[in-house]
Amino acid sequence: MSRLLTAVRRGRVLTVTGRFQEPRSLLVREIARRLASNFYDGVAVVDLDRAFGVRDLTAALGCVPGMPLLPCGTANAASWLAERDMLLVLDGSDRLTPAAVHWLGDLLCRAPGLRLLAAGRHPLAFEEERVHRL
Repeated sequence: MSRLLTAVRRGRVLTVTGRFQEPRSLLVREIARRLASNFYDGVAVVDLDRAFGVRDLTAALGCVPGMPLLPCGTANAASWLAERDMLLVLDGSDRLTPAAVHWLGDLLCRAPGLRLLAAGRHPLAFEEERVHRL
């Protein structure tokens, strides 16, 4: 656990992979709980329970408890997120559409304070991604 906590603090993207959804979900949610105080804007956990495009993702982020309302439109949401110091947790990242993965990659380039923690069957394939297999 300590290696994973350090990987999230020092890196930009960590993906927990494995065949079984429940252990992946439990692990990323525990990491998020332990690291919540490390981020000024906190942690946003998005449960991806179906195919998620860019609009679905920004809409889900706007519904995260405790998170301020995101501006309308995906470009405005990206600008807003680019100014945050936060951990974005995507539980079920294998359900992201290719367009949503591309949008997240662009967002990471624009948002120096954003960290991404994902749980899915496969890595997201970002350049700076670290992968932990269960």
